[in-house]
Amino acid sequence: MNLSKIILSAMLVGTLGTAYTAKGQTLPAFPGAEGFGMYTTGGRGGKVYHVTTLEDNGKTSLKGSLRWANAQAGPRIIVFDVSGTIFLKSALKINENTTIEGQTAPGDGICIADYPVTLNSNTITRYLRFRLGNRQVAHHEGDGLGGMDLHDVMVDHCSVSWSIDECLSVYGSKNLTVQWCLVGQSLKNAGHSKGAHGYGGNWGGSGATYHHNLLAHHESRVPRLGPRQSTQTDERMDLRNNVFYNWAGNGCYGGEGMNVNIVNNYYKAGPATLKRSALIQRRIAGIGIRTTAYTHHGTGTPNEWDKMWHVWGNFYVRGNVNSVHADVTKDNWTYGIYNQIDNSKVDNTYTQRTKDTICSTTPLAFYPVTTETAYEAYDKVLAYAGASLHRDAVDRLLADDVRNGTATYTGKGNGKTPGIINSQNDMKPTDAGEDWTPWPTLQQGLSPTDTDGDGMPDEWETANGCDSTIDDAAMLAANGYANIENYANSVVADITTAQLKGGMMLEGQQEAETGIKGEVVPKKKDDDTGIDNNRTTFMEVTSPRFYSIDGIERPIPQKGINIVRQTMRDGNVKVMKIVMR
Repeated sequence: MNLSKIILSAMLVGTLGTAYTAKGQTLPAFPGAEGFGMYTTGGRGGKVYHVTTLEDNGKTSLKGSLRWANAQAGPRIIVFDVSGTIFLKSALKINENTTIEGQTAPGDGICIADYPVTLNSNTITRYLRFRLGNRQVAHHEGDGLGGMDLHDVMVDHCSVSWSIDECLSVYGSKNLTVQWCLVGQSLKNAGHSKGAHGYGGNWGGSGATYHHNLLAHHESRVPRLGPRQSTQTDERMDLRNNVFYNWAGNGCYGGEGMNVNIVNNYYKAGPATLKRSALIQRRIAGIGIRTTAYTHHGTGTPNEWDKMWHVWGNFYVRGNVNSVHADVTKDNWTYGIYNQIDNSKVDNTYTQRTKDTICSTTPLAFYPVTTETAYEAYDKVLAYAGASLHRDAVDRLLADDVRNGTATYTGKGNGKTPGIINSQNDMKPTDAGEDWTPWPTLQQGLSPTDTDGDGMPDEWETANGCDSTIDDAAMLAANGYANIENYANSVVADITTAQLKGGMMLEGQQEAETGIKGEVVPKKKDDDTGIDNNRTTFMEVTSPRFYSIDGIERPIPQKGINIVRQTMRDGNVKVMKIVMR
């Protein structure tokens, strides 16, 4: 290995291209916000509203309710003075320019049930549970959490389950991130007018990132790579470090006309998956196109909605792991993609030329995401995904099912698809009493002293230079965040630190190169290495490790782009991009 050649390459390449920004923003939504939606501002600069009751009357007049807080004029940051489940009386659409800090709830946190919640543009939604259920199926057939045709959306550490339609379908939007969410147990035969569902979600968008999410126990759409009319000519999606478990039907499929990175995801077959064909068990994504008969709808010309649905997409697929079939892990494309395509269902357009053009050899440009190998992501996702500040019984059950390869509950008539339920009531233990409810009890907990009632404890305000005698929650601190945001971020700082530890911040360059967020380390003056002070040196590190651009570890650098993760003698970790000529 020619060390001087590596050092010179690092000097020539540098560490990063220009950082991506949205609307000129350079401040992430919060520490740990990544992907295309990372610069969403939400309610920053607006007023802070407190949710003081779990009640909902379906109207905005109930002061202190979540619906009331959402209805207030102007940008808003919503915090919680209570914990428990909010049973909505009607659907709730979050207003634009809103931040919801679910982690501020004292005790076990917040769950929202009975009616669907829909997101809006420029919204940040964190540490909430959305457990819909089908008690109100006569009034709606909603998603657990949804949103379409939006811009600047960040969904972080949310738990979504028991949907009538899709569990989590946020797509067709620009500058979107869904990260660290736990999406499980969509309902199969819940009373939807179109029949059986049990869908994970439709995912996609014009700059959309989905990373470190867990999808478990779904019939299909795990996820559906779904183009929308509003974004179909510019679908750019980054799907990385997710965990997919126990898909009972099609698993991940779609991608018509889309540009997608599918990198370092972990596919774990569950009991329902293992009852399917070996082909479905091996699936990374069943990509394809719609037939002309479908897209023309008998008119002879493509429908405006479907104009990209007969166009093959472009995909960068690498580093994905299949828990059962080693051949997929070794060769993602052959077994996880190519073999999944049925030419008879794509108008016999799957030719050698198609095979060559759908496969991208370089990543599609994407915003920074801390990336691990699929194996490392599996452990982290199981540990931290969802509303993990205080995991409830449902999330603990789902995480345990994934770890153990089990399916604890199965709905009536779903014997061939273990783990797939029809109703939240399918989770009722045989020895449960009359007062049993599927929604876990969320304890209130004790609220710390907050003299001025601004949502920030006195002790925290004193320690962080705020005034505990006046409401200064909305005031911007020196770091650019509102004081209340800094407090909310501090509540989950340990989780944020743990989930980012050991990962590499990968960033897609405009030329579709992948770089690393890090810094070049100059030689210290007192080093006796003989290397010029302005050069990058490995002499200051104790254990350099080398990776491919998508996070696969290598014993030594290889020709092309390499990532170096350097542990310094002082314990700090530096990462950079190098090129071997």
